[in-house]
Parts: sequence; structure tokens; C-alpha cells
Amino acid sequence: MSKKTRKKTAKAASRKATRGESATSAKAAAKTAGRTSGKSAAKTSAAKIRRATVNPSSKGKKSAKRPRAVPPAGGQSGLAEGGKAPAFRLPRDGGQSVSLGDFSGQKLVLFFYPRADTPGCTKEAIDFTRLKSEFAESRTAILGVSADPQKALEAFRDKHQLSIPLVSDEQHEMLEAYGVWGEKSMYGRTFQGILRTTVLIGADGRLIKIWRNVRVDGHADEVLAATRAAN
Repeated sequence: MSKKTRKKTAKAASRKATRGESATSAKAAAKTAGRTSGKSAAKTSAAKIRRATVNPSSKGKKSAKRPRAVPPAGGQSGLAEGGKAPAFRLPRDGGQSVSLGDFSGQKLVLFFYPRADTPGCTKEAIDFTRLKSEFAESRTAILGVSADPQKALEAFRDKHQLSIPLVSDEQHEMLEAYGVWGEKSMYGRTFQGILRTTVLIGADGRLIKIWRNVRVDGHADEVLAATRAAN
């Protein structure tokens, strides 16, 4: 073999070896890339799962929101005859305050009326005033309750010579506790107000009787009869 031929053969062998090494390197690189890509994909998938678990979508958040409490229909609370009367302390006409505890040991009538000096409320307050001494004979006190301010109650008292205490609950706390503040309708219009109600509380602080949706005519006499029967 000539010198020239040997050089050509050596060069060819060298190129073949170089191509073999390149192919081997390429295969190794592909394997490494495959493993890296697989690991990266697995990490990405795991991260997505964690995010979905820890941070649910906005749609999921809405569905998980706690529902708001809905007030009882008609303004009525869970108040029931035989149950304990809710405690209260509120201002009354004349500037003093009055509480449930002031009447411990005697019966108490609470008549809730919508508004001072309106026809039905005036008649109801006059009727209870007329029978005040007879209620007293049955060891029963009387309170009229509305959301009117004290000045309006005092004007109402003076105009009609009312002798029963009139209580002001402008914040509606007692009215709501007794379930008498709720939706009303008049002339096709709905609004929030006092549902005319009367409650008779026993000397032990428990509810003897509840009159809802009161009709004023003859009502005070009916309540008096109930207090006498409760002796």
C-alpha cells in the first residue's frame, strides 16, 4: 500500500470515528433531555394539582360561600307561648328607662303599635288606659311599645291623656327580639314596620299568650280576660 493510500484510509477512519462519537453523544443528549423533560412535566403537573387544591377557582369559591341568614317570614321570631320573654331596657316617656326586670313578680302586657297618634293606635292606647285599674287588680302592668322617639310619645300621651307608660325602641332591638318588626303592605306598597302584636308575660317571666295581627276593636278587653284567667 502506498503512502498516499495509507493517509486516505487513516482520514476516512478518523471521520467515521468522529461520526460515531457524535451519534453516541446525540443519543445520550436525547436520553438526558427526555429524562429532564419528563421530570419537568411531572413537577409542573404536581404544582397544578397543589394549586387546584389550595387555591380553588373563583367559581369554586362562590359555591363554597356561606349562605346569609334569612329573617323569618312576616317578622315573626322563634318566640312561642311558654318560652322565656326576651329581656329589654329602653327609654320611656318622661325621660326614664324601663326594663323587663322592673316587673318581676307580676304579669306584664306589652302592646306593640305601629305609630303614635294614628287612628288605630290611638284607640288601642285609650282602651288600655281605660282598663288600667282593672289590669292592676289582676296584678298586671301595661307597656305600649313603638319605634317613635320620646318627644313624639310625650306629645301622644299629653294629647290623649294616656296614663300607661310608652316605650321608645328607635333601634328596633326589642321589636326584632319579640318578632314584631317585619314586612308590611299598604296600597300596593311594601315596607318594614311594626306588626300590631300584644304579648302577655307571666310573673315568672314566661310568655302566657301572644296575639298577632291584632284588630283593635275589643282587643284590650280580650287581653284583660286573659290576664284574669291566668291568675
